[in-house]
Amino acid sequence: MRASDLKQAARERIERAQPELIELSHRIHANPELGYQEQLAAGWLTDWLEGTGFVVERGAGDLPTAFRATFGQGAVNVAFIAEYDALPEVGHACGHNIICTSALGAAVGLAAVADQLDVRVSVIGTPAEEGGAGKVELLNAGMFDGVHCALMVHPGPAEVLEPEVLAAQSLEIVYTGVPSHAGAAPEGGINAADGLVIAQVALGLLRQSLLPTDRVHGIVTVGGEAMNIIPARAEAIWMIRAATVARLEELRDKVRRCFEAGALASGATLAIKEHTVYADMRHDHELTALYKANLEALGRKFGGATEFSRFSTDQGNVSYVVPAIHPIIDIGAAPAVNHQPEFAAATVTSAGDKAILDGALTLAWTAIDAGADPDLRQRLQGLH
Repeated sequence: MRASDLKQAARERIERAQPELIELSHRIHANPELGYQEQLAAGWLTDWLEGTGFVVERGAGDLPTAFRATFGQGAVNVAFIAEYDALPEVGHACGHNIICTSALGAAVGLAAVADQLDVRVSVIGTPAEEGGAGKVELLNAGMFDGVHCALMVHPGPAEVLEPEVLAAQSLEIVYTGVPSHAGAAPEGGINAADGLVIAQVALGLLRQSLLPTDRVHGIVTVGGEAMNIIPARAEAIWMIRAATVARLEELRDKVRRCFEAGALASGATLAIKEHTVYADMRHDHELTALYKANLEALGRKFGGATEFSRFSTDQGNVSYVVPAIHPIIDIGAAPAVNHQPEFAAATVTSAGDKAILDGALTLAWTAIDAGADPDLRQRLQGLH
């Protein structure tokens, strides 16, 4: 069959599934779950996949809310990546309800022509993208072994082909001092909150020497117990970002010294817990070129007035191991951007629903073009 015939067959299958995918997206949106707690979403997604003929492995990689679903036994294993965790307070303000349902649509579309293309279709359900690095745990557990490419699409306020995905790491900060009566005996205490204040001043001064792609930001989570008690404990969580993992390591050393300065000046003791590193993204340019052509065939255009193209994701870690893409698909949310309540609302509008269909079609068609190209197939398989 010609690629055009395969694409039409995939389109017909995806369009038949469209009402169910929209209903599933809206249901997940109405029931937001934080990372590693996505019991409802993981259950609904796996039940749906199982009902369409996929073989489903629940609790993949020993993560209760992760899964892997497969269809066919072809030589090239194409994986569509599903994310479905939400954010605190603002729910699905990053549109993971669209990510997971577009992945499911792409998977059933490709499954309809899997035999003709000699491909195996996988859907990998990855929990806790918003800070937990679920994909890293799945990588370490071997869930991406044998995968030849990892495709996903992420909603945003504009079309972006290759967003600038920054390496990132979170740091949990704890200062421990000595409590005392703030009025009667302040000299008897060691003020843990002072350590954090000094660190924040140092971080502010550090900014003059940061690169344009560096980011340092965070929040104070514990600042004391009462205004008349010298704070014995102060806590914060900070995030650092940089263009590459190598630059992130350099920046982390500078940031750590700022927190160490707070401990030295205040006399409080300091503990820093480093979370998993999110890697920068290595976009597979051949695959993104195919994605671009297929998305434009649907009438969408790149280069909107508002771009949301600098952020961090554990799909970057996947891209270090497997050829991968992570384009942004426009859901008509501008001027709202991801992580805002207005963006969460936009994910269940008609434009958000249309992004599910277009995202699924574009991903499936990209996989079809890749599977039909002998040279690209061989490269993805590591044969040359």
